[in-house]
Amino acid sequence: MSAPAHPQRNAELLGVYVNDHLAAATGGIELVCRMLRVHAGSRWEAPLQQLLAELRDEKASLLAVSAALGIPVRQYKQLGVWVAEKVTRAKLNGRLLSRSPLSDLVEFEFLASAVRGKRSGFETLRILAEVDERIDRAEFDRLIDQAHRQYEWLTDARRDVAAATFGGRPAAAERTGGH
Repeated sequence: MSAPAHPQRNAELLGVYVNDHLAAATGGIELVCRMLRVHAGSRWEAPLQQLLAELRDEKASLLAVSAALGIPVRQYKQLGVWVAEKVTRAKLNGRLLSRSPLSDLVEFEFLASAVRGKRSGFETLRILAEVDERIDRAEFDRLIDQAHRQYEWLTDARRDVAAATFGGRPAAAERTGGH
């Protein structure tokens, strides 16, 4: 393997950064798995299945970058996020023992926000690819585009869920400047 074209800076911080994104990927996968159980047989099942496959693919890409850069994977971070995802199931949603319609809205909103953060992470790694040839530029271009499509779908889905939960028309939010 060849050395970077121009050495990147702050390698220790890059390790923290990549591990944080790996941990977030673990949490996202867990959340979508839970949502799939809740939405089995609904109109959300197929797009959530696709999202799950893409999240797993993205995590594999992050693991490959970690390996290419010699960044050790910090399993404790992934475990911590996995545990945190389980704990959030007990969040206050207006109901103590049953699932609230608010749960669906909060989950779709959280995923939309998380996808925006993930896309930013992919953009950061794509910027780094300009000075470190160990990072596949085309792969991060693909991941950025994929995250953008995910965000577009999640934005539409959360608007539909908001209207189903509280009333109103999902399209009403579009006049505020889009996504």
